[in-house]
Amino acid sequence: MPKTPANVKPMDVLKSALSRNVLIDVKGNREYSGILEGYDVYMNIVLQNASEIINGENKGVYDRVLVRGDNVIFVSPSKGDGS
Repeated sequence: MPKTPANVKPMDVLKSALSRNVLIDVKGNREYSGILEGYDVYMNIVLQNASEIINGENKGVYDRVLVRGDNVIFVSPSKGDGS
């Protein structure tokens, strides 16, 4: 059965985004953009080569970042990541 918006599950979206660029919006006007390396059922997310963006300004790039799931507002697979 093809995936329609009614039967797409959040974990399916994360699974399909593994090893691809994602944008994560978190509490406190922060965003992280990087390659999705892993996640768990609590939405704890590990990114590689992650940029931290605060109030629209890039504050730094980190080799690896763990974003705690209870801070996540949304996760979006990035367009234009070559995949």
